Amino acid sequence: MSNTISTSSERVPMSQKIAFGLGMLANQMFPAALGIFMVVLVENLGMPSWMWGVLFFVPRIVDAFFDPVMGFISDNTKSVWGRRRQYVFWGSIIMGISFVIMWQLYREDSVIYNFTFFLIWSLLFHIGLSIFSVPFVAMGYEMSDDFHERTSIMAISQWIGQWAWVIAPWFWVVMYDPSWFPNADTATRTLAVCVGLSCMVLAMIPAIFIKSKSTKNDHNLKPLTLKTIGGSMKEIIVSFKEAFANKPFRKLCIATFLIFNAFNTVAGFTFFIVVYYLFNGNASAAGIWPTLFGCGGALATTFVVIPIVAWMSKRMEKKKVFLISQGISVFGYILLWFLFVPGKPYMFLFALPFFSFGIGSLFTLMMSMTADVCDMDELYSGKRREGVFGAIYWWMVKFGFAIAGLLTGVIMSAVAFKAGAETQPEGAVTGLRLFFSGVPIAGTLIAMWVMRNYDLTEEKAREIKKELDARKASA
Repeated sequence: MSNTISTSSERVPMSQKIAFGLGMLANQMFPAALGIFMVVLVENLGMPSWMWGVLFFVPRIVDAFFDPVMGFISDNTKSVWGRRRQYVFWGSIIMGISFVIMWQLYREDSVIYNFTFFLIWSLLFHIGLSIFSVPFVAMGYEMSDDFHERTSIMAISQWIGQWAWVIAPWFWVVMYDPSWFPNADTATRTLAVCVGLSCMVLAMIPAIFIKSKSTKNDHNLKPLTLKTIGGSMKEIIVSFKEAFANKPFRKLCIATFLIFNAFNTVAGFTFFIVVYYLFNGNASAAGIWPTLFGCGGALATTFVVIPIVAWMSKRMEKKKVFLISQGISVFGYILLWFLFVPGKPYMFLFALPFFSFGIGSLFTLMMSMTADVCDMDELYSGKRREGVFGAIYWWMVKFGFAIAGLLTGVIMSAVAFKAGAETQPEGAVTGLRLFFSGVPIAGTLIAMWVMRNYDLTEEKAREIKKELDARKASA
């Protein structure tokens, strides 16, 4: 396996897995905090829902279209540090600093000014996220060529990364507790500094501690110069088409797009459902219950879902584990419809372990399966393109996330929900609840149908690995 971090089928040292996991913690903390802080834009800074939708949509679209470019650059970088580390390092700095600045918003400024300020810095943040995340994810694909060790790497990184979703919901408590801050926008300005700088340091750790071979003298890599930029762009398009033509990989992308982005379309409704349905619009009375929803789901993922999924994946095909996990999550979404009970907020906690199997299992399995696909691609194309495959996979995630953000605003407008109002129009909260359960159930069921005949089995993956090993030995 050329130009990879590890060329061995042996176990990856735990220190390397933890270093990758700490990078994943930063990679997940940024969107976790972002999703919570975004509520401030409508609740405290007075932005209309269409502005909220635009701020979700535009930066993520830019990020998504920059990912394939970053994947090509990462795959073809000649450097004594290898192909990935320098981008992970500098991307983390851009992310951290721009995240801090973009949340320095004041209610004294006009809505248009805050909207424009946030949009500009959010664009820079998402470009930094692309510079960091595409090479970072490719690092994970490269760490082992063993079928089960890949799942172990991803399970550990997701276990560490899930703590972002345990910690982030408590920001709601800090933001809306007057003993901490006078208002939520003041709290957000301060919390953004803590999140931005701490995650910047965490994101640097893989660049510093994960080993990488020098590619300075690798003549198989494409040159990256201004003179070849036209050819590079053509190669990006060709690589994109070739990767997406890979049938198993295409199924992984489509299934992830449906599940992750159906979830994100309605994730922002949690706060509003808890406050307006369970507590009749009284945010103070809701207390820590919005936080417990997010935190409880993340804890269930960390201590129940990921260990079970990792255990199952060593005993049955990854596709079967995926289908079982997503089926459990559909049951969880159905339970949430019945267990949001006014006056009994604790009831929804019983649904969280089931609900959490959806997102909790998704990336542990899909990232491991994408690494298997990279072997398949190398066998047929003769190229090692973790960066391109990682970029395309996350392009689907981010493009869908952008669509999800836009749909969030559309749904809120369609049901006539008015964020910040003491009372809501009749049917508005019920409408949110219907979408909250219905959209993820529909997305998950379609994704399960797409994955029903995924055929890159363990037996086939091992045959591919043997052929690659034989090819390298003869070379």
